[in-house]
Amino acid sequence: MIKKILFSILFLFSFIGFSQNTAVLKGKIIDKNTSIPLESATIYIKSAKDSTLIDYTISDKNGNFSIKTKKTDFGILFKVSYIGYNEYSEKIEKITNDKDFGSIKLEENVSSLKEVVIKSEAPPVTIKNDTLEFNASSFKVRPDANVEALLKQLPGVEIDEEGKITVNGKEVNNILVNGKPFFGKDGKIATQNLPAEIIDKVQVVDTKTKEEELSGQNATSDEKTINLTIQEDKNKGLFGKANVGYGTDERYESSMLFNYFKDTQKISVLGSSNNVNSIGFSMDEIFDNMGGGRNSSIWVNDNGSFGVNGMQFGGNTGITQSNMIGINFADEWAKKKINPNGSYYYSNAETNNNSRTNRINLLPTGNTNTLAESTTKSTTDGHNISMDFEIKLDSTATIYMNPSFSKNEIKNKNSGFDRTFDEFGAALNENSTNNNWTSQNNTFRNDIYFYKSFKKKGRGISASLNNENSKNDSDLFTKTTTTFFQSGSSSDVRDQFRVDASKNDSFRAEMGYNEPLKDSLSLNFKAVYRYKKTTDTRATYDFDSGLNLYSSFNDLLSNSIISSTSSVTPMIGINIRKKNFRGNISMGTEIINFNNQSDYLSNKTTVNKNYMYPKMNGYLSITLGKSKSIYSYYSYEVNLPLANQILPFENLGNPLNTIIGNADLKPNENYSIYTNFNNYDYATRSGFYGYMGGDYNVNEIVASTTYDSDFKATTTYQNVDRAYNTYIGFNYNKSLKKEKRTFKYGFGMQLRYNYNQGLTNAELFESKGLTFNPRVNLTWSIDEFITINPSYRYTYITNDFTNYVIDNTKNFKHSAKLEITSYWPKKVVIGSDFGYNYNSNIADGFQKDFYLWNLSLGYNFFQDKLLAKVKVYDVLNQNVSATRTITPTAITDMENTVLQQYAMFSLTYKLEKFGGKKNDENGLIFMD
Repeated sequence: MIKKILFSILFLFSFIGFSQNTAVLKGKIIDKNTSIPLESATIYIKSAKDSTLIDYTISDKNGNFSIKTKKTDFGILFKVSYIGYNEYSEKIEKITNDKDFGSIKLEENVSSLKEVVIKSEAPPVTIKNDTLEFNASSFKVRPDANVEALLKQLPGVEIDEEGKITVNGKEVNNILVNGKPFFGKDGKIATQNLPAEIIDKVQVVDTKTKEEELSGQNATSDEKTINLTIQEDKNKGLFGKANVGYGTDERYESSMLFNYFKDTQKISVLGSSNNVNSIGFSMDEIFDNMGGGRNSSIWVNDNGSFGVNGMQFGGNTGITQSNMIGINFADEWAKKKINPNGSYYYSNAETNNNSRTNRINLLPTGNTNTLAESTTKSTTDGHNISMDFEIKLDSTATIYMNPSFSKNEIKNKNSGFDRTFDEFGAALNENSTNNNWTSQNNTFRNDIYFYKSFKKKGRGISASLNNENSKNDSDLFTKTTTTFFQSGSSSDVRDQFRVDASKNDSFRAEMGYNEPLKDSLSLNFKAVYRYKKTTDTRATYDFDSGLNLYSSFNDLLSNSIISSTSSVTPMIGINIRKKNFRGNISMGTEIINFNNQSDYLSNKTTVNKNYMYPKMNGYLSITLGKSKSIYSYYSYEVNLPLANQILPFENLGNPLNTIIGNADLKPNENYSIYTNFNNYDYATRSGFYGYMGGDYNVNEIVASTTYDSDFKATTTYQNVDRAYNTYIGFNYNKSLKKEKRTFKYGFGMQLRYNYNQGLTNAELFESKGLTFNPRVNLTWSIDEFITINPSYRYTYITNDFTNYVIDNTKNFKHSAKLEITSYWPKKVVIGSDFGYNYNSNIADGFQKDFYLWNLSLGYNFFQDKLLAKVKVYDVLNQNVSATRTITPTAITDMENTVLQQYAMFSLTYKLEKFGGKKNDENGLIFMD
């Protein structure tokens, strides 16, 4: 049925989008003097009457172009733009038939100091070296649209259901405003709150580390950075939004974000408060801050949580009431020699959740079944300060500093009950808990980087120092009763007060030197020193009923662990940098000193190890065209065991699981490889992105658990021979635009295979898993009228086992949704989001499928500065949170408290007060 609906929609949209009343404009762009074809020249047509952009394309590698446009009886401007060349412009009175321009010859723009330089109009898209630049005014969005809406209009830019942005298939991991972070590099605050109308350019570049940026090296990563530049006249003023709403079941929301820009100085303040599981300042024009407003709850991770800049909020797990306030500051001082940037957040959240779990424990001796219920209330308070300074000592030397400090307090109350049965229904054990836990954590981080270049191009020295120092103190009042039914063992009853103290200190220092051998070849030498020390102390006190105090020290449940790791890694690398080819390979030796000590029952246990391993990584990037490339990455690294995994003492803290370390553990060796092929054709506005990769692990560290007749566990750790996972996938998208109508479609697939070994009751087993995940999405829109966006995702998971209690598990999921947004009649905004989820293998008693339908009706008034809105969340009152997790040791079904049906009325106020004059909407400036 779904396939028929999607096919009908595709056929209908295709019929509407392509009529016979079209003409084709084609030709070839060449250099006037050499007749060499010019690839990636921008060809665009505009209305001669009002300069409205009608269509555009990009020349291919042979200089050819083709624009299919509607026949017109009015004048148009035909333009060609290419970096370093004079603009070509021609007025066409009307388009009634196909037109072949033949070879259009562009002349180089050669100017001297005495000549007048004419600033030409900016084309919609410009490709310049490693920078892809979009002229924001060439892409029409609604007057009240945010930056995210603008990004969705740009060719090659995709934003998926989880908010991840990709450009030509490559993930964007850094978003800047005028070259600086805006409330952190996460970027979601900028894209979801800044108005699109203030943006001048959207620039896309390779993401570089600070070292690569200051030294002028190529980026080693395959990720992208987006830089949003503000229009010059909008760079002086105050703008922002404020929202407040109240609804049924005492649901409420409020948020605000105001920005003050004055040349280089920028100050932004945000705040929010709500009890609808929202991050609080994602001001979507349809659903404001409504939790799951765009059906996002369908696409959240298994735990349902989400966050920004390291701060976590609720989602599918419980209902969260959150409050936040933050400020961001950026400026340039001392004639641009010092560039400070910083932000401060205060966040507070309270989450309440009831959960129930049905877990099948897979054992060679026969399955057991655990049923559990729990109630949790958790509150968090957090302060987060982050700064960065870039100080230019002179034209050759720069220091960069990035200090940050966070302080968090967590209070958690939890009560629960669970019982485990054998496969015949006989009870093995039951356990009840009542915990009251408080934790305080302080963390300080700092990155300092220094770079100095010399007269010879490419020669330079660098030094960096990174540190992270954290301290965590927690108190736990716990009452537990554990009853064993099979062995006749007496019940384990505990009423205790536990104090845990943890301290972590890590430092990293690096010295580097780069020596150019040729213009395209250089050697890199560096030495890295790392040091890490962790101290964990636990003191447990039993309740003394006579004194009515927790005063009896329990040495069986008290211990201390100290672990330190130091390593020295000298490395040498070779870098190659050519026009269409760049890469690096680095090799060295890692010398590791690993020391661990535990103090338990007055006995000190020491495990000290020394290791020497090779270290290697490298990448290769090949540019096949302006928008076609291949990227590959390889690395080899060693991961050491944790202190509690390698120290051979008994940890009796859990009455149902005793943990004993293994001093003979070997480090895990990881081999990782990744490659992709990327091709986006601007001429046809279609993109293909294919990728494959995997990880291979030697001496994988796994838990080895044995159970007694009461299903009481004893766990230690072992090395297994190997484990690996591989994956392959692709994405394809295409955009068709005719006047005000836009049709986009995309589809993709990922296939993942993994192999694991494990131990249960000391028996080795093998697990082979296969995951198949195809998806498709469509978007059809008419500017300022309607947008329709259906999407569908299918997930199939199968696991085969060898030497195990079961041979196979299978599971599949359907996830579909339909988003509709209407801007008709004028000043009215209507949003409808309908989602459907189905999980084939949810256990009896848990709901296998659910529908989530959200509605919104808004009206703009008071010169569009005010927006009144009525929203209904979960119209059908169907929302549930039932998940199934399959691992080699258990199949777990879990259901948590979720946000359910409510209605809300909200009011949003928009403020804009700029100091400069507004540009004429068609006055576009382009600078080489």
